[in-house]
Amino acid sequence: MTAGQRLFVKVTRDSLPQVKDKYPFIYLERGRLEIDDSSVKWIDSEANVVPLPVATLNALLLGPGTTVTHDAIKTATAANCAVCWVGEDSLLFYAAGFLPTADTRNLKRQIELSADPEQSVEVARRMFTRRFPDADLQGKTLKEMMGMEGYRVRSLYQAKAEQYQVGWKGRQFIPGKFDVSDITNRILTASNAALYGILCSAVHSMGYSPHIGFIHSGSPLPFIYDLADLYKEHLCISLAFELTRDMAGRYNKHKVSSAFRERVIEMDLLARLAEDIPDMLGVKNARRRSK
Repeated sequence: MTAGQRLFVKVTRDSLPQVKDKYPFIYLERGRLEIDDSSVKWIDSEANVVPLPVATLNALLLGPGTTVTHDAIKTATAANCAVCWVGEDSLLFYAAGFLPTADTRNLKRQIELSADPEQSVEVARRMFTRRFPDADLQGKTLKEMMGMEGYRVRSLYQAKAEQYQVGWKGRQFIPGKFDVSDITNRILTASNAALYGILCSAVHSMGYSPHIGFIHSGSPLPFIYDLADLYKEHLCISLAFELTRDMAGRYNKHKVSSAFRERVIEMDLLARLAEDIPDMLGVKNARRRSK
């Protein structure tokens, strides 16, 4: 796999970010994270040693083949650098370590908005406005907007099926029985899971919680599902029908992963999240009003 096909590039001395403010995160895989003279260093699979400026990082994303020492975790957390364990290129999210001294400003803002019924609906309305730019959503209840979204997605599925001439019987997903679904549904399930992984990593690295949502409820990651709906049309739905046509009856997980990764890079999803999440929560507007 070439560097151009990777969502996250290999970290080297030359590729470390040079920034004034905290950098969102660095992804690491196949190597060891340890301490050298009270600083954190990364030793990759080719024995290259890269000092990591954890004081300027929000999060370390540890991918496959990564080992880490107790002292490295201690030093990273002392610098308010979170640690997340993820799949390759963060396409799956496994767990995150929470910092006892982390800045909770973003989390507090998220909780305040979610706890206020009027502000919570307003956040949801900003999210729905992205999908209905020409509709007047003022005065619409959350239930009404969710109904509009349900109809839009069903229509989108049908339109894509007709565009790519793919048979479509509806969205079907049975937990633990991935192989019983048709190819289109398999691609949707796999690409959705990959999108959730990226979103979980980004949300944690920015100091928000995946568990506090504004549209979805009754699930472990409502905020992740809220955000995912902003990007699914291009990253998952359109991709699924296009690949179904190209695969001609044979599911290929490597082709799905590669095509999904290319779309994420093309969209510049990581940069968009850094702007979209605060915008959805009204952080930019709040800053303007406070001036």
